[in-house]
Amino acid sequence: MKILITGALGHIGSKLIRKLPERFDNLEIVMVDDLSTQRYCSLFDLPFNARYSFVESNVKTVDWQNVLRGVDVVVHLAALTDAAGTADKPEIIHHNNFESTKLIADACLVSEMPLIFPSSTSVYGSQGELVDENCSDLQPQSPYAECKIKEEKYVLELCQRGLKAVICRLGTIYGTSSGMRFHTAVNKFCWQAVMEQPVTVWETALHQKRPYLALEDCCSALSWVIQNQLYKGTVYNIVSNNFTVQNVLDEIRNHKPLLNVEMVQHKIMNQLSYEVSSDKFCATGFSFKGSLSSGIADTISLLKNSNR
Repeated sequence: MKILITGALGHIGSKLIRKLPERFDNLEIVMVDDLSTQRYCSLFDLPFNARYSFVESNVKTVDWQNVLRGVDVVVHLAALTDAAGTADKPEIIHHNNFESTKLIADACLVSEMPLIFPSSTSVYGSQGELVDENCSDLQPQSPYAECKIKEEKYVLELCQRGLKAVICRLGTIYGTSSGMRFHTAVNKFCWQAVMEQPVTVWETALHQKRPYLALEDCCSALSWVIQNQLYKGTVYNIVSNNFTVQNVLDEIRNHKPLLNVEMVQHKIMNQLSYEVSSDKFCATGFSFKGSLSSGIADTISLLKNSNR
C-alpha cells in the first residue's frame, strides 16, 4: 500500500507516519510538507518497517500528476491550524486552507484517488446539547472553523461527481509527537505549568465542555478508515471524550500541584459549551482508548527536566 500525507511533519502527521507501519505491511509513505514550521525533527529516526519518501513543497506547487502515481489514498493534513492565533486573519486562513483543499480534492477526483479530509469539531460552535453529524445548525466562531465548513462543502460536492472521500471532524488534539504543537488547550497548559508560567484560561471557558481527541486515537481512527475503506462521502466525528477546562486543570495539578491559573480574554472566547458524539464512528466497529490522564502525564514527562 502507498499512502500520501500532506502536512506530514506536523503534530498529527509526525505521529501518523510512525503508526501506520504498525497497521499495514509493505507500506510506502509519501510525505509532503513545506517545512514552514521547521519541523525537521519529525523526520528523525523513522521506523524501518516502511519505505518513506519526502517531498519538500507547498501543496500548491506540487506536481500532483506525478506525485499521486501509484498512491492508494491521500490524507490531507496540511493547513494553518491556530484558530485563536488567526482570529483576526480570515483572508489568510481561507486563502491557504481552502485553496489547498480545493487543489487536493480536484487532483484526487481526476486521479480517482480516495481522500481523507480531517475537518474539526469546532464547526459546531455554540450548542446547547450533545451534537452529532446530523446537526444542521453549525455556528462556527472563528475563521478557521468557518473555512472548515467551506472545505467540507466543496469535498462533498465533488463526492456527488464521483470523488471517494471521508470527512473526519477531529476534536482538539492532545498528546505527544515528534512535531507536536503547543497552541491548543491541553498541550499549552502543560507547557505553561512546567515552565511555571500562569496557565491562561479564557474567562468564559473554565466550566464549559469541549471535545478532545487523544493523538493515539486520532492515528488509530485514520488507520481504521483506510483499513475499512470508509470513503463513502460520509462525515464522522472523531472524539475521545468531552471535558471541561476544569477537568484538564485538575489532571495537570496531579503533576504540578501549585498551578497558577490566570483568567484572560480573547476575541473568540464567547464560544459556549458543547459536547460532540462519536457514536456514528463507533458504529463502524472502532473503539476509542485515549486517556486524558496518560496524555497529560506523557507531555509533562517529556518536559519535566527542562525546568527543575
